[in-house]
Formats: sequence, structure tokens, C-alpha cells
Amino acid sequence: MLRFDEDIRGAAVAGLALREGFPADLPSGRVSDPVADGSKESFRRIRVEDKRIINGNTDVNQLVPFKYKWAWEKYLSACANHWMPQEINMSRDIALWKDPQGLTDDERRIIKRNLGFFVTADSLAANNIVLGTYRHISAPECRQYLLRQAFEEAIHTHAYQYIVESLGLDEGEVFNAYQEISSIREKDEFLIPFIDVLTDPAFKTGTPEADQKLLRSLIVFACVMEGLFFYVGFTQILAMGRQNKMTGAAEQYQYILRDESMHCNFGIDLINQIKLENPHLWTQEFREEIQALMKKAVELEYRYAEDTMPRGVLGLNAPMFKEYLRYIANRRSQQIGIDVIYAGATNPFPWMSEMIDLKKERNFFETRVIEYQTGGALSWD
Repeated sequence: MLRFDEDIRGAAVAGLALREGFPADLPSGRVSDPVADGSKESFRRIRVEDKRIINGNTDVNQLVPFKYKWAWEKYLSACANHWMPQEINMSRDIALWKDPQGLTDDERRIIKRNLGFFVTADSLAANNIVLGTYRHISAPECRQYLLRQAFEEAIHTHAYQYIVESLGLDEGEVFNAYQEISSIREKDEFLIPFIDVLTDPAFKTGTPEADQKLLRSLIVFACVMEGLFFYVGFTQILAMGRQNKMTGAAEQYQYILRDESMHCNFGIDLINQIKLENPHLWTQEFREEIQALMKKAVELEYRYAEDTMPRGVLGLNAPMFKEYLRYIANRRSQQIGIDVIYAGATNPFPWMSEMIDLKKERNFFETRVIEYQTGGALSWD
């Protein structure tokens, strides 16, 4: 498979797909082991031990043999839990939003700010996968999951648009919030340089410096964007649902939370596997840099919490989120092998952990099972 920025060369390789990162004169799946006369190239079947997450020399078009079964299992699980936004009834939300006494001004602010961030955040995530991460990963099992993840990001963007449309919100206001609301713009401005690294057509892995750039961007994408920047918004909307307000929107968010939790876990597994295969990248200086990025991310997300919630509402207040964000940052740091940053931080929202961690949990609106499986994946034992 040729990269869009590569020249097409070598008609002699017709019928053979070139893999990203392969030497220009070496078709994928072929090794340069000479035969007896030393004049011909031979083919060798792909071996599990030859596969690598990055900088691999095996054909990315050949899914098996599996080496990273965890990636394939996550792909299957994601497919089994497919959902679409239109499946969720928004009629109660519409009635509540139209009722002048249905929601307070502070509650309406939370909803608008939430949608203002999320309607573009998942598009950023999808672009990062499709235009960046995917082409630098050389393990086809992981690529398979990334394609599913990109589709789920599209579903999430669809879900937010479905909420905006259902409530009759000003689309111009909501979709331009990432430019007009400073607390949202600052988060995006933090993320974009790391996305730009991977989406730059000239960027290639293969040197320690480039590989660290890739690893750094993957950590920001998985542990900060999907693993921290989404959680103030998730908590706020799900807290509304717990009070029987905006239950349709909250149900959409609960599906999204389930998906994003898996995205984060996949990203962490990917990061840790890259570390195992490339231990020279995981230097003390690099770890300290990641800690600094985590601290900055906590500051930005707390600023967003203060902006969306200037006064206490829904039994929540901004200071509670400071503790929660520190707790999450500690958890993400530990998951990738970095020391705890905020000693003693605890989780003020244990009910959020239940939503993320429990399997086969019926959602709190009693409308459907969140961890459902499509018919083809059901067992009727």
C-alpha cells in the first residue's frame, strides 16, 4: 500500500502491495535472503516474532498470524457493542429544553459548553487516527482496531450533532465554540501540535528522536485527550442524567464513555507495547516531560471546569473536579509506568468508576443495556 506522499516506482512489483516504511526496492512480504546462486530473492512467510508495533518489516496487509491478540479482541468487542445515536429517544430532552422552567441557566450553560467542546474534539480524534497514527503503526491487528476506533469517533460526532439538532440549538454558536470560548480553544491548542506531528506527510519513524515524537503524541492522544480532557464533560452530563434531567443526552454520553474508555485502554496497551519493544525510548528525561504535559493538561481541564461551572450545580462544583482530575492524572500515569504526580488524590465521583468499569450494567435510565452485543455476537447458551 503506497503512502500518498510516495512516488510510484517499479512496475515489476505489480500485484504486490508496498507497506509504509518498506525500502523502496523491497516489496512487502518478501525478504532478501538469496537462494543458492545468490542471484534471486526468496519469499518467507510472516512469523509472529517478526511483527512489531512500529518500524516493522512485515506486510501490514496480512492480519495473521496474530501477535497482539489484545488488539484483535478489543476490535471484536467494539464491533459487538455497536450503536447509533438515532436509537436513543430524545423526546424528554426536547420537552425539558423548551420548558423555560425546565433547566436553570447554569445547567443550560453546561450543556452548551459540553457540546461546544465535543462536537469538534471527536473530529480531531478521527483525523489523528486516519491521517496520522494509522500510517505509523506496522501491526495489522492494531490497525484493524484503529479503523474501528475512527468509525466510533464519527459516531460520537454524529451523536453530538444529533443532540444539537434535537434541542434546536444555534449550530453556529456550538460549532464555533472551539474558536470563541477560551477554555475550549486552549485545550485544542494544547492538542493540535501533537496531532500535527503525526499528520505531517514528511514525518517518518525509524530514529530514536522520531520514535519518541510518535510515542509522545500517542500518550497525549490516549492519556490526555481521551483519558482526561473528556471527563469533566462526561461527569457533568451524566450527573444530570442521575437527576433524571436530559436523560437522552446522558444516555448518548454513557455509550460514548464506554467507547472512549476502550479507546483509552487500547492506547495505553499500544504505548506499553512500544515501550517493551523499544526500551531505549523510555528515558528519565522523556518521563519527566510526560509528567509536565500531564500537569499542564490538568490545569487546562480544571480551567474548563471553572468556566462551565462557575457556581455549584447538580451537587457538583469546580473544586471537586480539581481533585478528580488529579486522581485521573495519577491513574493514567501509573498505567504507562510513570510515578504518581499528585500524592493522596482521591476520586470524589465513585459512581463514575462504576459506569466505566462495570460490565453488563443496565443504565440508570432503565431504557436499555449499555454493554449490549449485536445479534451475531450473542451466545444463547
